[in-house]
Amino acid sequence: MTAVTTTAAPAAVSRPGLLRAVLRNKLGVLAVSVLALVVLAAVLAPLLAPYDPNAQDLLVRLRPPAWSSGGSSAHPLGTDQLGRDILSRLIHGARVSLLVGACAALLSGVLGAVIGLVAGFLGGWFDRILMRLADIQLAFPPILLALAIVGFLGSGLWYVVLVLGLTGWVSYARVLRSEVLSLRTRDFVTEARAIGVTDPAIMRRHLLPNVLAPLATIGTLQVASAIVAEASLSYLGLGVPKQTVTWGGMLSDGQLYLGTSWWVAVFPGLALMITALAVNLTGDVLRDVADPKAYRT
Repeated sequence: MTAVTTTAAPAAVSRPGLLRAVLRNKLGVLAVSVLALVVLAAVLAPLLAPYDPNAQDLLVRLRPPAWSSGGSSAHPLGTDQLGRDILSRLIHGARVSLLVGACAALLSGVLGAVIGLVAGFLGGWFDRILMRLADIQLAFPPILLALAIVGFLGSGLWYVVLVLGLTGWVSYARVLRSEVLSLRTRDFVTEARAIGVTDPAIMRRHLLPNVLAPLATIGTLQVASAIVAEASLSYLGLGVPKQTVTWGGMLSDGQLYLGTSWWVAVFPGLALMITALAVNLTGDVLRDVADPKAYRT
């Protein structure tokens, strides 16, 4: 029983060594800081936004940013074609993007982790069936599959979360399956079976902790992918309803004004790009934290 307990856990690494290794990744620290600011802005959106994001004022429509000729400090990033404040809409749009990204990644992560653990641990016909289902889903481009499902179910915030969650489980399942295939023959699994530990308990207590590093990395990538996918669906008018502020909806509204009022579309595009990049780079930091081998000195 002692072997089961000690072998399953990775070797301990000192906290100072971990902290030094994480801080050496300057780009990762910057990404975490940017992501933290985006999350904070989303949570405090009603307090931080200077205006109601849907408040219209046609007298100041298409007002340029404050630093441009004709701009005003009342609207630092300018206004759109209906006189709505761009900064306020960006702040409120972050709420939808982060909510959809986090919830969709959580749903697909739970589903994919369960399928990957079970398929890799049990093997046999169960593994073959699940992996063939994964291959079938991979044969369809994710955005087209999402478009088809959203077109069938209808638009809405939670419909988008459900669609993106159900189309993102394959990456988790395939990676975790390969990890479990290499772990299930290890001594601590064999010894756990010998003393009568059930298969669900082995997967939960001994296998899952050993695959947290790839799970965290894939999860952050899925968050970024879900944020971009939600923006794409909203851009096409098939995502969140138009009355809800989203970065994709702002891009759709501003595409006709790129030649004359670039700020209407450029700022939401930059917000989307910076947030997705920050999430991806944060995944590198989480991987280093979750995997002792990545930062052992």
